[in-house]
Amino acid sequence: MKPKFALPLLTTAVASTFLFSNFESATGQEFARDPGVRGGAPGGGGPINGLTANELRFFVAGKADFEEEEEVADGLGPTMNLNGCGSCHAQPATGGTSPAVNPQVAFARAAVPSQLGAVDAFIRSNGPVREARFVRNADGTADGGVHALFTITGREGAAGCDLRQPNFDAELLRNNVIFRIPTPVFGAGLIEQIPDAAILANMNANSFDKAALGIRGKPNLAVHGRTITGSTNNNGNDGTIARFGWKAQNQTLLLFSGEAYNVEMGITNEIFQQEREQAAECQFATVPNDTQNFDALDALTGTTAVQNFANFQRFLAPPRPSFDTPGGSFSISRGRGVFNDIGCALCHTPSMRTGNSTVLALRNRNANLFSDLLVHDMGEGLADGVSQGEAGPREFRSAPLWGLGQRIFFLHDGRTSDLKVAIREHMSEGSEANGVIRRFNNLREGEKQDLLNFLRSL
Repeated sequence: MKPKFALPLLTTAVASTFLFSNFESATGQEFARDPGVRGGAPGGGGPINGLTANELRFFVAGKADFEEEEEVADGLGPTMNLNGCGSCHAQPATGGTSPAVNPQVAFARAAVPSQLGAVDAFIRSNGPVREARFVRNADGTADGGVHALFTITGREGAAGCDLRQPNFDAELLRNNVIFRIPTPVFGAGLIEQIPDAAILANMNANSFDKAALGIRGKPNLAVHGRTITGSTNNNGNDGTIARFGWKAQNQTLLLFSGEAYNVEMGITNEIFQQEREQAAECQFATVPNDTQNFDALDALTGTTAVQNFANFQRFLAPPRPSFDTPGGSFSISRGRGVFNDIGCALCHTPSMRTGNSTVLALRNRNANLFSDLLVHDMGEGLADGVSQGEAGPREFRSAPLWGLGQRIFFLHDGRTSDLKVAIREHMSEGSEANGVIRRFNNLREGEKQDLLNFLRSL
């Protein structure tokens, strides 16, 4: 007697998807899950292919500066979030994002343990690295600026400086604190070299499909005359498209580096020359702290640390994806198809092309970044209340997804380490992603798993 149906000859992967889908429909249970941080060798951290010997020298020097831990004598402070960029951007290699063990805890405990107590409501040893911003000032006006977690008070070389941390407990009770985690900078030089025209052309492409799903998006233009609330780091004069940072608030890597050096470590430089905290008793180095060495005999030793930071990021290779992990190549390939079919690619554009860069290694190259570099309204669920340039309180840049497979923490504030949760957090009142997330929720469980496998392969 023949069975009522026969299972066709399928590959193992397809057969398992078929069986899982039937299991799901029969039981109503979910089984698709985030495969977790992809193991194996880091998919980034090295120089981009094609650098000249001299460019490689600048990359190596930049990496050394990026990884250096700064001291008060170097200009660290008076307020800061950590003492080195490499500690924040460490997963899965230098240039990445927040590591599994938060270095901010050890930094605070090593010198002034009491300062850790002031931020222990949101800084934990199991991560992520965070900066804190206040949404509003005490008088109700917009703030949005970074309020540094730590001070140099009690540290070696800071005798006589007595600075208190902000009252984070009080601001948390006012629901007035939002967080940001470090953005990875792998492949940043390619992103920097994507012409504005390419970004705008991509914005205008697939307009029917975007409109049907409620996707809009806009560039964070640096427009002269705008009121830039809570931001001191926008390129506000030339009208070009900014592209770095959670709200695409920085136009170039040099600007991005100078801002981070000053805001995150309190080190002034030739872009941001004034201390953020100017208490006279807490000034232990001339200002700006980081300056060009005019006595140097060659260009490399004459560059500033900020220039070295920018060069390191500019010459840093893009992340390398996996073609068979997790889930196997068939699942990853199907997941890529699902990614396109449900509309993820309409915001997370798989690839854009660079322009006629001065650096040959960056010239006319495909940047497989999975981002349109536009800011989108992400609704009430992800809103942080902060405006930067043209990006409003609910708007964020489409985060580049390359390298996602080896990231630990997701979303701008690192609220989850579960990729599936991060996807669903895109859906809330007013979010441009609602149509896409509805499609995701309607997928069969096997299709969801393929999509998750694809994202973790990046």
